[in-house]
Order: sequence, then C-alpha cells, then structure tokens
Amino acid sequence: MRTFYIFYLLGAFFFLWAQPTQSVDNFKITVLSTMLSDFYLGEWGFSALVEVDGQRLLFDTGSRENTVWQNAQQMDLDLNGIPHVYLSHNHADHTRGLLTLKKTYPTSFGQAHVGEGIFYPRPNEQGEAHYLLQNKKRLEALGVRFVNHNKVSEIIPGVYTTGPIPRVYDEKNWSRLGKLIAPNGDRIEDTIPEDQSLFFDTEKGIVLISGCGHAGLVNTLTYIRSILPGRPIYKILGGFHLLKLSDEKLRWTASKLKEFGVTYFVGAHCTGINATYSLREYMDLTKDQVMVGSVGTYIDGEGIHPGYME
Repeated sequence: MRTFYIFYLLGAFFFLWAQPTQSVDNFKITVLSTMLSDFYLGEWGFSALVEVDGQRLLFDTGSRENTVWQNAQQMDLDLNGIPHVYLSHNHADHTRGLLTLKKTYPTSFGQAHVGEGIFYPRPNEQGEAHYLLQNKKRLEALGVRFVNHNKVSEIIPGVYTTGPIPRVYDEKNWSRLGKLIAPNGDRIEDTIPEDQSLFFDTEKGIVLISGCGHAGLVNTLTYIRSILPGRPIYKILGGFHLLKLSDEKLRWTASKLKEFGVTYFVGAHCTGINATYSLREYMDLTKDQVMVGSVGTYIDGEGIHPGYME
C-alpha cells in the first residue's frame, strides 16, 4: 500500500508540473471502430476520433487495416492533417489500422503516443506475436515517431495521458495466457503493463477515453482522481473488459463509478452488452446516460448521441 501512495504522489507531481491553465470548453468523441454497427463496418476492435477545442487526435486505430479509414469516409470525417495518434496498448485490434492510415494520409499521424512497455517482445510458439513490434520499422520509415510515456503527460492542449496506471485493486482484465519478455530477459505473464487512458477536464467534470481498460476501470479512475482531486469523472467512453465479470464484481464496479460521479457511460468494444446494461441498472441511470457504443456513437458536452440516426 505504501508503494501505491508513492506512485500516486509521483503522478500528482508530474501532473502539476504540466497542469493546464483552463479546462476544455468544447469536445466531441466519435467511435470509428467497435463490434456493433448498422450502416458502417463493425469489428472486434476500437478507435475514436477525439476533437477538443479545435484540435484533433486519433485514439487507437481499429483491428482490420481499412476499418477506420472506411468508416471515417462514410461518416464524412476527414482524417487528413491529424498530427497525433494515441495507442492505448499493443494489441492488434487497436493498432492494425495505423499502417494503412499512415500510407493514406502521409502528412498525418507523425507522432504515435504509447505507454512504456508497449514494445516488449511477446513471442508465442509461432514466433513474435506482437503486431506493432513487427511493423515498428515500417511505420518509422513512413514517418511515424513513437513518443513513449511513463507518466502523466499532455498530448494536445488540455488533453492528457495517464501513462501506465498503478493497479491497487484486483482487476485482472487480461487473458492471463500471454507472456512477454521483460527488460531483464525474464519471460513473465503479460499484464499489458503499458495500458494507458486519455482524459481531460471540463466545466462539468472529467472525461475519460479507454481502449480496453486492461489496468482496470476502477484503478484508472482512482489514479485520475488522485491527479485531479475533488473533480467528478462524469463521462467515460471506450472498452473496459467487463464482459466476463460476475454480478458481484459488476455491482462493486457500479458502486465505485457512482462514487466518482460518473453520470454518462458508453461501453464499447470489450465492455460487454450485458455488462453495460447491468451497470445502468446498478447505477440507477437512464438509457440516455448509459449506452452500448456502436460505430458512429459520439459524446459531447450535451450528452451521448447514437449517431447512426443523424
């Protein structure tokens, strides 16, 4: 527990060193890749376009090579001129689209923001199973510069990455089958140590975007609360790996979300449809406040919008 608080103090120190002078005024986060879709292409993956006060970044890049590009085209969203891409962790269902996107938009996505540990080797019986590591040199040759984050850092004005997240609660949101090669050469369980999430503050509270939440949703929210103490975390969107949780664990998660002030929740990708509906019930929220995310769903300062009807 002592180590946990040391991590929190360090996180708070680094955040204060680069603290924004004001909160974000306008934002829109649009889902470009997730498992559910009507008029667009659905897949087991995740990506979202983040627009904040006139600036844009791409959060994750989906699973198939063309999904994000194709869905953005159909939604009339121009991805050209976006300098930053943010990769929540190494898994291919969040990173495989980057190569196609960089080739399609050669002046975009020059900076790829990653968490420390993302390039640890992950070999299996067939060889190296790490898609991003396999394609790192190809991406760099196309002009991608990987920016490594091991602490809270500002990505664009007012928008921050958590960096790797301290794991105080027992939220083991990973397969437990994978292995990685640590810097000392040991072959150890792959807990996805690089898992990071994006957040920013607004007048009404903090907004969080997560790819898979392998570090744990409650761990992530707890860490962000330590960085911005007293601020409600009122809107969260993304994948959170809740689909296999027991009812008991879901009730515990819901109670924690209520403590943090969460009033809007979009569960996409690996969150689970039943898990999302259970959270809505346990948190006593409405269908306008808790929604299963699909391609085209977006959140802004007004609330959650299904997207596909607009």
